[in-house]
Amino acid sequence: MSSDKDELIRAQNELIGILFEIIKRLQANNTLDEEYFQLIASEKTDIIQKRLDGILSQRADNSKTVAKLLEKLEF
Repeated sequence: MSSDKDELIRAQNELIGILFEIIKRLQANNTLDEEYFQLIASEKTDIIQKRLDGILSQRADNSKTVAKLLEKLEF
């Protein structure tokens, strides 16, 4: 019975960790969205274009990570 309880606690901790990481990644994407829209409205320069490309890349990485974490939650 003790091992069942320990396993349940471990599973709950893993679930909390996964959910925390999902929330963190989604919040990061929201922050990146804000920066992206501010930059898109400004004058285009090479530096700004590189940052826009970087933002899109970061958002894609965050989205892939969130998708993988959500897959882990499917039993």
